[in-house]
Parts: sequence; structure tokens; C-alpha cells
Amino acid sequence: MKALPEVVRGYRLVMIDQRGTGAGSLDCPELQRQMGESDTVPPTPAAVQACATALGSRRDFFTTADTVADLDALRQALRLASWTLDGVSYGTFTAEQYALTHPDRVRRLVLDSVVTQQNADPLYVASMHRAAFVLRQACREQRCGYDPAHELASVIARYGYAVRLFDLLVILSIIDPHLRSPQIGFLPRLHQAATGNPGPLRSLITGFYGGPPVSPQIYSSGLHAATLCADLTDMPWGTAATPLRDRQAALDRAIKQIPAAATWPFPTSTAAGQGIMQECRSWPPARPDPRAPSSTLTMPVLLLAGALDLSTPLPWAQQEAAQIPHAWLVVIPGSGHATQLASAGGPAAAQQFLLA
Repeated sequence: MKALPEVVRGYRLVMIDQRGTGAGSLDCPELQRQMGESDTVPPTPAAVQACATALGSRRDFFTTADTVADLDALRQALRLASWTLDGVSYGTFTAEQYALTHPDRVRRLVLDSVVTQQNADPLYVASMHRAAFVLRQACREQRCGYDPAHELASVIARYGYAVRLFDLLVILSIIDPHLRSPQIGFLPRLHQAATGNPGPLRSLITGFYGGPPVSPQIYSSGLHAATLCADLTDMPWGTAATPLRDRQAALDRAIKQIPAAATWPFPTSTAAGQGIMQECRSWPPARPDPRAPSSTLTMPVLLLAGALDLSTPLPWAQQEAAQIPHAWLVVIPGSGHATQLASAGGPAAAQQFLLA
């Protein structure tokens, strides 16, 4: 918490290992090998089913509602009447659900890289459309001299790779949102592919997914499946309780209803092929995450959004802010995902809000 020195002096900072993480992380080796730290790289149905089988009946007990109950048990153990929550990425959804379940126990909320409390879009339509802005912003900064969004669309139409390129851009919005890394060289490789030489871009895609497996203690793909596939109650097929046999047809219908412009520069089929859809389409019917009893966050809420974030895109934060009476939305122009860790603007806004 070096970025928030005044806050640390004014608050007692408490952190926990969420159930299914750390020493007790869920370990599904093949799913872990295929997905790594990604939300959007698609796993095989066999890897998903093997993970669900290995977890057995335990897989029903890693929903956000379960984590909310764990958090309140921690609050009671600390003998606190109320507290302030700061969540990042999925942690924003957890913080929102806690505050909707226990509104009298939350003083303030900081939501950094926002997942909406309701109607979160598992198809990632906004992220795909937002990719054009991120690509063009990087091009302006680097004076590339061409339109990388149009080039991306033409490369996908000619060579494919839509889902891999979407996943790659989502990851880069976390680790290199300005697309500046000379080792990765995304814009030059994309340009080469657009002008008839796909080899360098193909090598990037192959190399990017050819590294060693990520430890489940760092990021558990098994927990990702068990939680998100239960949490996302607005799937094209409904909730996690929907039988497997009904899901593909519902997904196909949902994709047909998406206008091509909504996902451009990606084709609409990318929404069906990306990881969350492929993972949850094959996850066995499970106990859906129950809805929180309240629907409005009544406490002061700071929402931080990186303008270059494709993992939790700016429209999600804007959608969430519109539902909150006491919301302060701060957009960090040069930031990607997790603004409190990656930019000066996020920590400054959080510190101002928390010490007000």
C-alpha cells in the first residue's frame, strides 16, 4: 500500500485469502494449463468437465454470496460495527454484493475496475467494441500512421485468430495498456499481418500461450469456473441451474441478436468463442449465486475506471455509477486495469475519497 500512505496511517488494513485461493486454492491441472490467468482464453469442454468432477459437490460453495458470508464473519471476529471496503476487478463485485447484503455495515466503497452489480455482460460486447479506442489511442501515441482497428478487423477476416487476439488485447490492457512493449510489438506485428505477412503476429500468439503453467496459488482457474459460472445469472441460457443440453441453442440465439457494429472490430462470433462462454457452457448445473436483498448502494461510492481497460471496460463503470445515488466516477485516461496499482490517478483519487 505504498501508493496510499496517508490512508494506511488513517485506517487499519485487513486482507484475507478468499475461499478457494492461497493455501486452499482449487487446483484443476488441465484447466489451469489451458486458461492460465485469463478470463477469456477458451478451455476445452473436457478440461472444464474434469475440473467439475474433481471438485464434486464442493463446487457449489464458492459463490460470491459464500465470500460475502466469510467477510461478515471476519468483520464480527474483528469486533467492527462497520467498515470500508476496497475491491479491485472481481473484488468490486464482491464489495458490491456485501454492501447490498449488509448496507448498515459499510461506511464507504472503493470500486476499482468495476464489474456491475447486476446484468454483468458475460459476452464481453463492450470490451470488444472498446478495443478500437484502445488500439487507436496507442497508435496516436506511437504515431503509427494507420488505423489499427480497421487492420485488426481485416486480419481477423483474412486469417482468423479472433478469440486469441481478443484475449491477448484484454491481457495487454492489464500489463501493457499503451501497447508500447517492444518485446511484444503488438501494433507492428498487426500491421505486418494486415499487409500480407501474418508470421510475426502468429509467432506472438503462439509464444504468448507457450509459457509455463500459472500456479493455482497465484490464480486458480478452478475457482474462476466455480465462482463465475454460478455468479453470472444473466447468461444467454439463464442461470447456472440450466441443463447443459439447453445452453448451446440459447447461446446461438443470443449471438444472432448482437448487431455487428456492437462488437466491431471483432466479429460477433467472438462473443460466443471467448473463455467465459466456453467455460460456463460446459460447467455442470450448479447452485446459482443468490441475489442480494437490496438493489441500491446507499453509501458513498468511488468508482475508478481505466480508459484503456478491456478486462472491465469503462461502460461497465458508467453503467454502475448511474445506479448509485452517491457515486463519484473517476476515469483515469492513461490507465488500464487496476488503477490503484498501475497509475498515479487511481491512488490519488482513492486517498482523497477515503480521507474526506
